[in-house]
Amino acid sequence: MAPRPGLRGRLGDALFRGVAGPGGLDSRRRVHGTPGPRWFAADRPIRVVHGDASMFPGGLSALLLQSLHPLAMTAVADHSDYRNDPWGRLARTSTFLAYTTYGAADDAQRAVDRVRAVHQRIRGRTAEGEPYHAADPHLLAWVHSAEAYCFLTAHQRYGKRPLDPAGCDAYVADMARVATALGIENPPGTLAELHERLDSYRPELRITPQTREAVRYILLRPPIPAPVLPPYLVLGAAAVSLLPDWSRERLRLPVLPRAERWCVAPAGEAVTALIRWLMPPPPVPRA
Repeated sequence: MAPRPGLRGRLGDALFRGVAGPGGLDSRRRVHGTPGPRWFAADRPIRVVHGDASMFPGGLSALLLQSLHPLAMTAVADHSDYRNDPWGRLARTSTFLAYTTYGAADDAQRAVDRVRAVHQRIRGRTAEGEPYHAADPHLLAWVHSAEAYCFLTAHQRYGKRPLDPAGCDAYVADMARVATALGIENPPGTLAELHERLDSYRPELRITPQTREAVRYILLRPPIPAPVLPPYLVLGAAAVSLLPDWSRERLRLPVLPRAERWCVAPAGEAVTALIRWLMPPPPVPRA
């Protein structure tokens, strides 16, 4: 992908590099240019959701929700360099989503295998002495369910083409395909099952010092240039508005329905539309 001319092109290319990392262009060419069968056909809902700019508030929302599980948050705090290398972590996540959603089946499986190998090495104990292992299917299912919920909720609120009820169920089923490959047992396959699965984790969730630090980092102290901070803060507010009310109470984030309806929602829609306008369109994927 050659650099695009004009201010829109320069800003969009810079945004893409920030999300995809220095190797993003090479990964993009391989994802969309490698021939062969894919895990998901071109008309599948997972391609619609993951290709939309609503993934920006959806991704932030997923990080906030995931931080409520003390084992998952301790694993991230102990083994991830997200404070010193947040862009690297973002690039790795976006690359994984690209390969599993759009890439050739062999490349998608290799992406999953790499993640599973990393998970096998991550283990330890919380401050209270509770053991954790990143490859634990129960813990993986929490991370997966939080992502699926937040990605879909963001798409339904801010996406260009919201899904109908059948499409929402199909998106959850598509995500279950990736979850199974990652070693998650019996992942939710419909939207109703996804809500039930999230609710089943509520007794395990609590705010910890690592949670508070992550929330402050995500919402108040992101490592971004000053000119980009205002739209980022709008995305952060939009991300908070996507969370289930019970999770916002535990995270001690305000629930302000009127402000969200009249201020946060329109501003979030505007910033998401701006990102959608700036981002370079992907190449036409191979079948």
